[in-house]
Amino acid sequence: MPAHRSRTTGWRRCLEQICQRNGSIEIAIEGPEGDAPGGGDLLFRSRVLHVAKGELWLEPPTALGEAIEIESGMRLVGIMAIGQNRWMFRTTCAGATSRSCGGGMTPVLVVEMPHEVERCQRRRDYRINTSELALPDVTVWPLLDADSVVLAERVNEAEFLRERDAMESASMRLPSVNDEDLLPDVGPSFSTRLVNLGGGGIGLNISMDDAGAFNRARAFWVRFELPPHVLTPVCATARMVHSHIQSDKRMYAGMTFDFSHNPSHKRFVVQQIVRAIAGQQKRQLARRRSA
Repeated sequence: MPAHRSRTTGWRRCLEQICQRNGSIEIAIEGPEGDAPGGGDLLFRSRVLHVAKGELWLEPPTALGEAIEIESGMRLVGIMAIGQNRWMFRTTCAGATSRSCGGGMTPVLVVEMPHEVERCQRRRDYRINTSELALPDVTVWPLLDADSVVLAERVNEAEFLRERDAMESASMRLPSVNDEDLLPDVGPSFSTRLVNLGGGGIGLNISMDDAGAFNRARAFWVRFELPPHVLTPVCATARMVHSHIQSDKRMYAGMTFDFSHNPSHKRFVVQQIVRAIAGQQKRQLARRRSA
């Protein structure tokens, strides 16, 4: 059993505490039941603005300052963490609007108050009896020469443009690009998991065996994929801004993207993320219409 169902109403108080502390929960588009995706789910951190009787008001999720649009009626998976415990729940988006909050009108994403939650048995679990998230694996390289990212990013941009053009022309025969062509001047790689995406960067879950790399380098080259809706890997420079050791003896690292050497690359990363989320929503709607 990956999780067990809460038999108390304590989780409602937890949501209120998160709100009072100006804290956040995480939300993702729910994938098809019984069809776990191939690592393309994205968890967005959203600040809890208000806890009402039948709904939650959340800060609209963003990716690098770009608003992520979530359609009304979209089924979501939510996650809230308190200390060593993580609860997951299913909810539905009730739409984006403006509400009086904090002394003025504020953009909010309204979601329905969940009827029940399930507590994950282990901190690393992202599944419950009714839902499972397949979070992206991330390959990380210590960056040896920051100037070398420009060519690698431009190759990555060209690959994404070819993919986009092929999809728009209904042709999925994409030119292949050698992985080595996408690499700047880097050190040995290691693998992590992307556990959330915030307004300016990503959160990574890292084995302690690899955590030492963050003491030896200041900047990193990161790459992750968002199948099936985006085939070109997301590649960018990132720097660690904070970290802590979790109860499972793994390190959480909050990373911020750095586009200082190639500012135009930012819009390509945003387009890839927005395209992946839009594809997940279209897929969910198509499944519901055919059911």
